Amino acid sequence: MKKRTVAVLAAGLFLFGACGSPKANDSSSGDDAKTIKIGGNFELSGATAAYGEVENDGAKLAVEQINKDGGIDGKKIEYISKDNKSDNNEAASVAANLTTKDEVVAIVGPATSGATKATLPNLTKAKVPAVTPSGTDDAITVQKGKVQDYIFRACFQDSFQGIVLAKYAEENLKADKAVILGDNSSDYAIGLTKAFKKTYKGEIVAEENFTAGDKDFQAVLTKIKDKDFDVIYLPGYYTEAGLIIKQAREMGIKQPILGADGFADEKLVATAGASNVNNIYYTGHFSTKAPATDKVEPFVKAYEEKYGKQPSSFNALAYDAVYMIKQAIEDEGEATPAAIQKGLANLKDFEGVTGKISIDKDHNPVKSAVVLGLTNGKESSAETVNP
Repeated sequence: MKKRTVAVLAAGLFLFGACGSPKANDSSSGDDAKTIKIGGNFELSGATAAYGEVENDGAKLAVEQINKDGGIDGKKIEYISKDNKSDNNEAASVAANLTTKDEVVAIVGPATSGATKATLPNLTKAKVPAVTPSGTDDAITVQKGKVQDYIFRACFQDSFQGIVLAKYAEENLKADKAVILGDNSSDYAIGLTKAFKKTYKGEIVAEENFTAGDKDFQAVLTKIKDKDFDVIYLPGYYTEAGLIIKQAREMGIKQPILGADGFADEKLVATAGASNVNNIYYTGHFSTKAPATDKVEPFVKAYEEKYGKQPSSFNALAYDAVYMIKQAIEDEGEATPAAIQKGLANLKDFEGVTGKISIDKDHNPVKSAVVLGLTNGKESSAETVNP
């Protein structure tokens, strides 16, 4: 995919470059502002660009629609998107740049948990809130028992996914024995593993690890091939998961493979090969087969018209994140960082594409999840799981 550039979706708005500075009467933090500046901090290149690019697309669609409908309280959104290059340090720099130089009032992103956590010090310093569409690590919003004031999320967290997947393995797949193959270099995967192990009542017959970037999984798969188990729990991203699925199926390992929302990219199937993607299940935030609200159908139609393809859960989450910020501004009556932070913290019964959302005391959304099943690389089932 091509690297995205800074995008402005409202006609006639003036865009400042990364090194530019806004005019004095154009500041987005005052009542006399002509526009409402919202930043995008996404993985537009690098290892996890498949997530960042589609989330940026979802955010741009939301901005475009809001502006077409008259903006927020009569003001158009100016969307300033920057590439964090799938690098945690770069994500922190982008957060600083957006808040201090571009003077955005809120940020959407990053997509991944590690990058999101890296932005927290700079968000807190600038006192500018952000909504991560898909950063699921529990430690994003609460660290050492303290709620992080300036970060929120549109997605459910890892502990919820791990619980859902453990129960799904037991109740739906009737799996009494599980093998865990986890990415030991990822906060995301480590959190998912912890939650699954805490909840799963069956026997874990083996636990093996890999590291992000690995390509050959023959050795680790050989270790588990002849063991007696009913399901493989694979917490990780599509990059390694696709290869593991491909190599496992080619070795004759046919048991169901269970993962989290890191599976939710078309590259998973492209990497594994559609014929190998059978008996694959993962937690998702959105499915056209199990629409969470009446917002789904018009969203799908608008996305298809703009991008010429069906939206993914990552598109939907970023789309919801922008609308959550819009709702916060409208609820508080002003587009300042402080007002948006308060509005997000108090958000109740927000009707999004990915479900009806209320933000809890820990800045996490209370919402439903969907467990999706894949057969021959295509979505073949979708079951809603309520919190």
